Amino acid sequence: MAIFERDTEIYRDRDALREDYQPEELIGRDTELEQYKTALQPVINGEQPNNIFLYGKTGVGKTAATRFLMEHLEADAARYDDIDLTVVLLNCDGLSSSYQIATRLVNEFRDDADQISTTGYPRASVYDMLWQELDSCGGTVLIVLDEVDHLEDDSILYQLPRARANGNLSNAKIGIVGISNDFSFREELSPKVKSSLVEEEIHFPAYDAGELIEILQQRASVAFHDGVMTDSAIKLCAAYGAKDAGDARQSLDLLMKAGDIAREEDTDTVSEDLVRKGRDALERGRIQEGIAGLTQHGHLVLYALVTLESEGETPVRSRDVRPRYSTFAKKAGIDPLVPRRMRDHLSELTMLGIVSVTERNEGRRGGTYREYTVDMDLELVVSAMEDTVETVGLHSSLADRAGTGSGTETTIADFDGRT
Repeated sequence: MAIFERDTEIYRDRDALREDYQPEELIGRDTELEQYKTALQPVINGEQPNNIFLYGKTGVGKTAATRFLMEHLEADAARYDDIDLTVVLLNCDGLSSSYQIATRLVNEFRDDADQISTTGYPRASVYDMLWQELDSCGGTVLIVLDEVDHLEDDSILYQLPRARANGNLSNAKIGIVGISNDFSFREELSPKVKSSLVEEEIHFPAYDAGELIEILQQRASVAFHDGVMTDSAIKLCAAYGAKDAGDARQSLDLLMKAGDIAREEDTDTVSEDLVRKGRDALERGRIQEGIAGLTQHGHLVLYALVTLESEGETPVRSRDVRPRYSTFAKKAGIDPLVPRRMRDHLSELTMLGIVSVTERNEGRRGGTYREYTVDMDLELVVSAMEDTVETVGLHSSLADRAGTGSGTETTIADFDGRT
């Protein structure tokens, strides 16, 4: 008797909801695609390619648009005998230095038996190997650096565009496509890099609810059997995605989670209730994953902000988070960090999506500052921080939430006023 049997009642093609699925048409990105196409036109003309940088928040179609156009560009370039196009796509997540990027690029052009390690070579030697590989490849080479804002130094962004001018390349013409979630990334580049890039910039705005509905309908028609996905469930997924900064990726993840729950519960349709169940499950997972990766100081900074949120004191400036954080640090038996390092932890929490930040500008007299607030369900956050709560004590503002965790016994600590 088989233990596993194929289940095809809900999904027709579940993979159509995954991030790497490439639809035949990109919805809601006509303007951006036209700008992108224009920026890529020199490739088809056999000219030196432009350097192109795409900016926009996570899940707004930057990578999908790049894959879509690169596939078409490669196919169309193949029609011309005088165009030899090579596209290299590299995700910079986990690659923080130009040295690492350069070694990965060298290995992209080499056979498996001739790979180099990511350590042990002088930087100049790695660049020499890269120039040799690029020139051996020849033709037009487009190097796509997704999540390029992970780079902590910008040497590679200076070296690649200037390789021909510096006499390092004679056969290959190089173009860079950088994809970034950080709108300020370009401003942090050195002046000489900005001058070398002379790039085309394309900004991808957040999707609105209507566009998200169209995207979800497009994917659902491929992923689910007819009649399984209800219109109300799609609209609710889109509403959640619009609330989460117009993130299509989150909406699609939620659609898949709701479908998985329908499969698990052996229901015929995906309803709004299943979408809500799916959102709770995904939210809990995101919080637990994000909090698990924090340092002890990161936990204490978050705990301080959580208690201020619970008291209705947010949005709050970092200087108002610091007194409570310092009290918690002392109760945990460690020295508080200096204000700048504490702000680094607030920035990390913001990048994880646990905390949101708002820029304030009070003009010449008040200056510019940031205000922070917890951007996820407080009860879920508190339940994921049981070790910190046990170490520091349960703040009085969270007393009515004490039963929301895993059942760990905690005592209400003695805190004075705002600290």
